[in-house]
Amino acid sequence: MTATLPEQGATATDGATLLNDVERFHRRFNVFPTEGAYVAVALWDAHAHLLDCFDATPRLAFLSPEPGSGKSRALEIVETLVPAPMVAVNASAAALFRAVSMGDGRPTVLFDEIDTVFGPKAGDNEELRGFINAGHRRSGVMYRCVGDGGNQTVVPFPSYCAVAVAGLGSLPDTILTRSVIVRMRRRARNEHAEPFRARLHTSEGHALRDRLAAWADTVRDRISGAFPVMPDGVTDRPADVWEPLLAVADAAGGDWPERARAACVELVTAAQSDDKASLGVRLLTDLRDHVFGDIPRLPTAAVLEQLRALDETPWGDINGRPIDARQLGQMLREYTTADSRPVVARNIKMGGTVLKGYYAADLADAWTRYCPPPTPLP
Repeated sequence: MTATLPEQGATATDGATLLNDVERFHRRFNVFPTEGAYVAVALWDAHAHLLDCFDATPRLAFLSPEPGSGKSRALEIVETLVPAPMVAVNASAAALFRAVSMGDGRPTVLFDEIDTVFGPKAGDNEELRGFINAGHRRSGVMYRCVGDGGNQTVVPFPSYCAVAVAGLGSLPDTILTRSVIVRMRRRARNEHAEPFRARLHTSEGHALRDRLAAWADTVRDRISGAFPVMPDGVTDRPADVWEPLLAVADAAGGDWPERARAACVELVTAAQSDDKASLGVRLLTDLRDHVFGDIPRLPTAAVLEQLRALDETPWGDINGRPIDARQLGQMLREYTTADSRPVVARNIKMGGTVLKGYYAADLADAWTRYCPPPTPLP
């Protein structure tokens, strides 16, 4: 097996050609679900060599509903391409933030089987979640007491580092929103990948890694402080996630700026469509689109009946039981009306009786602020 060679006439500082080679290396061994995923992962590999140029580093998450979907292989290829990879299966938060702050070279932390850390049977792991969240920003630190007995002092440990994870299911909300998400799936019969053999192919990945490091040194000054133009509609947290990747694409040139922005729109839109991070937003959206419609007010019993009848929604089974009036009230009370009052059930006069229920006018402000735009009718 021969190493992947640069394209004809390429040099170590030819960014577009180099990213093409990195993408091609992934394509040999990984089957990603979309074209945009190949672009995003190649850019993420490159950005790991330029962390000090950015205010934040996105997490890279390979997730799938079932085993055998290529998540670990994707992480294995990333491992060959990034600086100072640290495979962190079963690593504690204390070990990780000390590894990042020791000063011997910032590691790129790679978590395989992340579901064993954050899955339903794994407990909360707040320390590790805190490490991953704090290390998203360059200013991120974790504070710990150091010393014995009464001689302790509070010491800030830097936690800024690149992190890629792979696992089954999903991730805590706070990590998902800081991540480029690649939803892996099992290969179809017509999809093929070259078997990865560490003894044969690791050196090829390392050769690309060294080229990435050399190229990073040539563009570091240009990328530092760059503010790439975001695609329309990409703002707030998604813009924070994609800013470093678009900066890398702009520095590489060629067709990478256009491909990067297309990938950004594709993956951000997919993440928003699949977003289960806020059950409250899902509730608000279902109330707007499937329950109230043009109806100005509805009794609580009618709201619950319609929610439970919706297909492919969580309202028929929340912790083993259908949503009830108490749960509905607790969730909606987190949101406010236009005049900053909590959304609560109010009296509704119907047919000579008074029932408790909800008013569309009370929900309108929350619908505007939190819900995605309504899907237009065909």
